[in-house]
Amino acid sequence: MSKALGLMSGGLDSTLAAMTLMRQGVEVTGISFVTPFFGARKAKAAAEAIGFPLIVQNISDVHLEMVKKPKYGYGRNMNPCIDCHAMMFRLAGEIMAKEGFDFLFSGEVLGQRPMSQNPNALKSVAKYSGHPDRILRPLSAKLLPITPIEEAGLVDREQLLDIQGRSRRRQQALAVEWGFPDFPSSGGGCLLTEAGFSNQLRDLLEHDPQASPADVELLKVGRQFRLSPNAKLVLGRNQADNEQLEELAGEQGLKLRCSNFSGPLGLFCGEEKEEDLQTAAAILASYGKGKNEAQVEVLFKNTEREFTLTVAPLPREESRSMILS
Repeated sequence: MSKALGLMSGGLDSTLAAMTLMRQGVEVTGISFVTPFFGARKAKAAAEAIGFPLIVQNISDVHLEMVKKPKYGYGRNMNPCIDCHAMMFRLAGEIMAKEGFDFLFSGEVLGQRPMSQNPNALKSVAKYSGHPDRILRPLSAKLLPITPIEEAGLVDREQLLDIQGRSRRRQQALAVEWGFPDFPSSGGGCLLTEAGFSNQLRDLLEHDPQASPADVELLKVGRQFRLSPNAKLVLGRNQADNEQLEELAGEQGLKLRCSNFSGPLGLFCGEEKEEDLQTAAAILASYGKGKNEAQVEVLFKNTEREFTLTVAPLPREESRSMILS
């Protein structure tokens, strides 16, 4: 029995790719990579539903460095899909070599994404991964050149599929036929494909090329305000955001909130210039219960120090002009 290690997002395509191989007796293990842009929740659900072991690996640091300077560039937004898939295959290949898997596979479908899943892009992914002869795309294999994997008899090419194009009707029909009727909806898996998040990430990297995964995590919380080239304010929208900001602030993060009125929690990021601190306090005041007061006292605090600034709440239209969206 051959052993395969597959890139698992937990979406319909990667799950069907695993099922295609399992139906012909291949021993399948999935691997799901975790970054600030996507996680393993769907992959865990798919592994439990279909019944295969899943490896989960956090690659946030190395993945973010790739996102900053992708060899093959970006898609419509900040999604470097070719570089990303190649990196995943390369990292999975290291596990393949250590654990004795025979080959790698994915749920990529020929022509489903015009930029990253055309024949040339699939070749580039395989070549850049470092494992060009050990990668199989079960869903479109019959439309692609025969691989050494098939030639070696590790899989039966006749039992592989010939799916192509953007429609998922055939995948949906197979999911029902093969006993996987509660398949997940397509899309929504990677934040890098979303325009709003991509704009915020682009702004972050433009002003802070050394940004870390922790800085990226902050983009996923609350309202983001660009105060100046060297400073930002993140403002909670609700109690859940406020709790996340408390966690992400750490010991050194400079938190701020109104002293005498209820309202959101803010997190100041960057160089602490007086003008930017004043602006941050004024924005925060305009989103709290004291927004109609002439002056509001705002408390800044971290584990080492605290201080207050008294400011006039900033008119909402002015604060809106600073929101990154």
